[in-house]
Amino acid sequence: MGAARAVPAAGQLPLPPALPAAATQLLDQAHRGLREAAGCVDPRQRYATAHLGALRAAAAVLAARTRPEPARGRPRSAWVLLGQVAPELGEWATFFAAGATKRAAAEAGLSHAVTEREADDLVRDVGAFFSVVENCLGSLPAPEPPRPTYARPRVVGGTATGPASGSAARPRR
Repeated sequence: MGAARAVPAAGQLPLPPALPAAATQLLDQAHRGLREAAGCVDPRQRYATAHLGALRAAAAVLAARTRPEPARGRPRSAWVLLGQVAPELGEWATFFAAGATKRAAAEAGLSHAVTEREADDLVRDVGAFFSVVENCLGSLPAPEPPRPTYARPRVVGGTATGPASGSAARPRR
């Protein structure tokens, strides 16, 4: 016997397809990374950990929207792929790609790689990125059901938005 399939009741929107397990795991790792980053005292570690969380969120989008292909040529950046696979996230991809060098410097322990402010800003930006990614993947709770629509009242001799005849005076400007 085949598996039973849930059918939405009349008036309900169909549920979005479930996220692949890899995408769900990556999103979980990304959230844990952001929480860890928020608790880091060292701005270099906070910046690098937050950036890595954003990279995992991007990987979740790639896992949800693509299928593995045989390796062809040179590997491409996840940020480049994200911009191609999810054009609505293209500005985010450009933003985080620009921070990759700074993240590498922070991971290398360079003393002036990032400031406290830059680390704090990135943690905040990654949180905003997560919201956009989750919305993009449809992993947020289902939207409210649509409000019932009511039929327009029937007006005899005219429309509901204007007089019955076109000869009525209109206000002049």
